Amino acid sequence: MLRVAFLRLCHTVAAGTMTGVPTVSLSELRSLLATGRARLFDVRSREEAKAVSELESALTMDPAAFRALYSAEKPKFEDKNLVFFCQLGKRGSQATQLAQGLGYTGARHYAGAYKEWLEKEG
Repeated sequence: MLRVAFLRLCHTVAAGTMTGVPTVSLSELRSLLATGRARLFDVRSREEAKAVSELESALTMDPAAFRALYSAEKPKFEDKNLVFFCQLGKRGSQATQLAQGLGYTGARHYAGAYKEWLEKEG
């Protein structure tokens, strides 16, 4: 059984272009997770109609505060395969753009989103 730790980070950002956002396919994501080479960031809103604005705050906070709040190590700017996803894809792409803008060079978007994962992985 694959163990995946999901950080529940939610954020709503202004709509912007989604072109040029590095993506990851389902098969590549499976491989990255199986080998422990990816961290997933769940950016689905706690309530789809009412998103909580905290991703930017989380990615800019002190590492100790991040650990205390999320019980996980804060990602480093140089970490590879920081994979962001949401329910359908839009917020995941926006979160990836936000992370890249903050300097997280390994930020990637799982374009299939939770919807594809649920359909194919159950």
